[in-house]
Amino acid sequence: MTPKRPAGADAFPKTAVEPSAARQPEEGALYAALDLGTNSCRMLIARPKGSQFQVIDSFSKPVQLGQGLEASGRLSRSSMARTVHALQVCRRKLEQHRVRNMRLVATEACRRARNSRDLLRTIRRETGLQIETIGAEEEARLAVISCAPLVSHKTETLMVVDIGGGSTELVWIDLEDVEPKERPRAIMRLSDGFGNPQPGGARVVDWISVPLGVATLRDQFADVEDDQGRFALMSWYFEEMLSGFTPYAQGSPDEGFQIIGTSGTVTTVAASFLGLRRYDRTKVDGLEMTSDQIDRVIHSYLQLGPDGRRADPRIGRERHALIMSGAAILQTLMRIWPTSKLSVADRGLREGLLYSQMVRDGVLAAEGLNGVA
Repeated sequence: MTPKRPAGADAFPKTAVEPSAARQPEEGALYAALDLGTNSCRMLIARPKGSQFQVIDSFSKPVQLGQGLEASGRLSRSSMARTVHALQVCRRKLEQHRVRNMRLVATEACRRARNSRDLLRTIRRETGLQIETIGAEEEARLAVISCAPLVSHKTETLMVVDIGGGSTELVWIDLEDVEPKERPRAIMRLSDGFGNPQPGGARVVDWISVPLGVATLRDQFADVEDDQGRFALMSWYFEEMLSGFTPYAQGSPDEGFQIIGTSGTVTTVAASFLGLRRYDRTKVDGLEMTSDQIDRVIHSYLQLGPDGRRADPRIGRERHALIMSGAAILQTLMRIWPTSKLSVADRGLREGLLYSQMVRDGVLAAEGLNGVA
């Protein structure tokens, strides 16, 4: 399996379905963003508010769309049925809120499956929703711009890591020529593409989409019975897939390096570090964790073993089977590019979709971003 090259949030779940209509909409057009991933179907409905947006409603459900994909190259009937059922719920929410501005996308599982067109036709027939499959570069770009508010003014070199269900995107960005206070806004401007850097703007040094995420990496080593041995093999295999990524050979960068991690793995590790028995996004999003703190959490997961992880309320029933493959990816990245800390982002593709739509329509000014001092 070869990583995809530049030729072309999942957030920690509290429950299978997030509460409906937590806030009543006020005046102003609503926007929706839906991410149909390898493991989950997730949607946000939001209204622009100043330089940010206010979430009106949300939905998240594990559909395991990629189950069996590694072995067969096809989406199974059962996974397609679960996906259609989840999207019927999404359609009702979109109708309830009378959303007209929306972008509904599918990612790695639909990029790889031989029968993904059959799924998209079935979705259109059964739900009326038009799902588009986006390429790896656009997926990476959307994850990057969602993290713009977390970029520090002190950051000269930035790596954004998005650990998904079926793939992991890494984007290495040079901000040295950007005025410090402009750095978050420079990241937002990357929504136009990675290949056309502007003078004084952010420059994408390299990016990669590794076709290994928490579900696909787990499936690669499902037959290995030893828990710690399986973890070591997953870490080694993921590192092997990074060999063509230019910054891989450059070693640790100088001061001014920031890693932002966005995924359910990263937010789960953060929640475990904080000892949260009930997830609290306000405590997790923007949290900084040191490499030692991350290693201690991952070591505690290994000590628990499969049964202990299944029962641990910090991990949650939805994530226990996937946390070690995600942890193997995360620990590999922190080992390759040793840095004192990781910025945790409870945001990702959906937020990127919302930002890009709102900036395009002129209802959300990228210039309003402040970033982190």
